[in-house]
Amino acid sequence: MALAAPPRILYTKPSVTELEVRYAADAAANGWGEHCYDYINRFEAAFKEHLGTPYAIATSSCTGALHMGMAALGIGPGDEVIMADTNWIASAAPIVHLGARPVFLDIRSDSWCLDPDLVEAAITPRTKAILAVHLYGNMCDMERLLTIGEAHGIPVIEDAAEAIGSEYYGKRAGSMGRFGAFSFHGTKTVTTGEGGMFVTSDPALYEKVLTLSNHGRSRQQKKQFWPNAVGFKYKMSNIQAALGCAQMERIDELTRRKRQIFHYYRDRLQDLSGVRMNPEPTNVVNGAWMPTVVFDEGTGVTRDMLSLAFATQNIDARVFFYPLSSLPMFDEVPGNRHAWDTPSRAMNLPSYHDLTDDEQDRVIGTVRRVFDEQC
Repeated sequence: MALAAPPRILYTKPSVTELEVRYAADAAANGWGEHCYDYINRFEAAFKEHLGTPYAIATSSCTGALHMGMAALGIGPGDEVIMADTNWIASAAPIVHLGARPVFLDIRSDSWCLDPDLVEAAITPRTKAILAVHLYGNMCDMERLLTIGEAHGIPVIEDAAEAIGSEYYGKRAGSMGRFGAFSFHGTKTVTTGEGGMFVTSDPALYEKVLTLSNHGRSRQQKKQFWPNAVGFKYKMSNIQAALGCAQMERIDELTRRKRQIFHYYRDRLQDLSGVRMNPEPTNVVNGAWMPTVVFDEGTGVTRDMLSLAFATQNIDARVFFYPLSSLPMFDEVPGNRHAWDTPSRAMNLPSYHDLTDDEQDRVIGTVRRVFDEQC
């Protein structure tokens, strides 16, 4: 008689309490007519306060926030945007939609984020922005990227979709660039199911994006149904924002729990020679959205070995992002050595909020078995 499989461990799921349910029910019952923006306004205000930026616009996705922000910066056909090759396609898609070209550079081996050493050499007269994506909660080297951007008059954009809870020298991820974009997808530390946020400290850019976000209708326009430009429809619903309001009341708890899970993994795997996890340099706080193990090449451990081992244990681990330049819609840049090599020996680990110590121990045991078998 075959043994029953151990209970499934998901790689992620949201933390939803009675508070979220109560707010969403209230929005569904009462958030109409003159109250249709109540939770949206409240969510934006809470997020601005948390982040320390003066302007925020709730959106339907982080992709939408990036799209509108880039459009408001005037990025268009023939332009180039510099970004790391290791990212989800959502970071590159708005560039392509605007007719511009993403320029994929290699990542640093330690942070898996855009390598500033390569940025300056990649700048051309067509470069219109540098996109800093804080991968898996890891922080880009913002001081160097901002210095490069300022020297060349090029805005630095922060894709902080995965970095709620992360900080760089006391500044929250998403608050340092010309604008920042966040995701509240169901996998994220703070969730509205789907959704995002555009943030900026630039009042003129805020007004442009606010107009674009409402089909191009300026809030100064007195005529009803009179758009001033062709805009977008990337608005968040009031019900989604109600979930977000509840999550913002719990944000310290949510981010603290993510870091607890990360530290539990890190403390119990740190003795494995040639195995690294998300970095947390001095003066950086890693929000630890997605705890990740990367095996050194010398260990012989591969993604396929890890995937098979996790599947055997009924654990839903997740592969490291493939390089964007390896995808069929882009030209290959195999010279981006770290971006092309790292995914072949890395894995994201489960990290949902109510993950138990016993479940984490199962994950840790699986990692250690693969390591022991190879090393």
